[in-house]
Amino acid sequence: MKPTSAKGSSTKQGGKGKGGKAKAAASARTAAAGRAGVSSSRSSGGRPGAVGGAGGGGGGSSSRSKAGAKGGPRGGSVKFTSRGAGRTGKVSPTGAPPRKPEKTLGGEQIEGRQAVRELLLAGNRRVREIWVAGDLDENETVQDILEIATHERVPVQYVARKRLEAAARSEAPQGIIAYANGVPEAELADFVRRVPGRPAPFLVAVDGVTDPGNLGALLRCCDGAGVQGVILPRHRAVHVTPTVAKSAAGAVEYVPMAMVAGLPSALTTIKDQGIWVVGLADEADRDLFDIGDLAVDGICLVMGAEGAGLSRLVRERCDMIVSIPMLGRLSSLNVSAAAALATYEVTRARRAKR
Repeated sequence: MKPTSAKGSSTKQGGKGKGGKAKAAASARTAAAGRAGVSSSRSSGGRPGAVGGAGGGGGGSSSRSKAGAKGGPRGGSVKFTSRGAGRTGKVSPTGAPPRKPEKTLGGEQIEGRQAVRELLLAGNRRVREIWVAGDLDENETVQDILEIATHERVPVQYVARKRLEAAARSEAPQGIIAYANGVPEAELADFVRRVPGRPAPFLVAVDGVTDPGNLGALLRCCDGAGVQGVILPRHRAVHVTPTVAKSAAGAVEYVPMAMVAGLPSALTTIKDQGIWVVGLADEADRDLFDIGDLAVDGICLVMGAEGAGLSRLVRERCDMIVSIPMLGRLSSLNVSAAAALATYEVTRARRAKR
């Protein structure tokens, strides 16, 4: 018998082995490409098995990239990086330095139907969320609130009344609470600046008023009488609380307020700008109705605290002290009622001079 060549046998088997390995490798690459195409199409939003196989997924991604290059609404911007759309905040330039936090007077929680309605109508602050009691009857004001909130894309959450009242910080939230950014703080320098073509400054300074209901009612009177700014001391005085905002019935959205470290020094600054400082006190010798032409010029009315009245240092900074005539048995009015009379007396005098 003729021996078989080991070399020939090895070559034949080796050729067959290399061919099998090549075919297996090609099949593996094809399968991997198929899987990559499916994965690509899924990650880019395409359908597995779309026309072009793996290219189908790539086509979807390419078309979106082209849309972005055209500057479409979903394409992304080279200049700006979105920090949220709509109500979530403004879009800031990429690489811009962080903005300083805005000084606020409080007022992040607004309660009461009229106060919440004016908050939405004014549009001066971002409203994050509104809570509505689930059993609340929808009158005209409530319907306005819900319609405006829907239009402005403000989330409205219906909650149990017990939960809402537990979160409330005023006595009667009326079934509605809004959560918003704080009331922005104005600058005293802007109040005393005279602008050509505009009326002379008309200001009100509050000396140590601590009752939130009185401050809210005072702000409401100031808005009605056309007061251009209210000055609040930083210490020993109430600021914008839920009760203040509710009592003001929305006036906190429209009346600029400035916070000062010391009211006496602020009154000195006001006087240096040629603005008359007129304080109200029960024991004054002159009547409110005797201020005459001072009302037409720049004027700042100073309202004292409940009971204590004007402090000594504040009284010393006033150009004039006047009182409201009391013809009955009572000796005084509360600060919000006195502010209503005083501010409207200035408004009356200014309208008479037109």
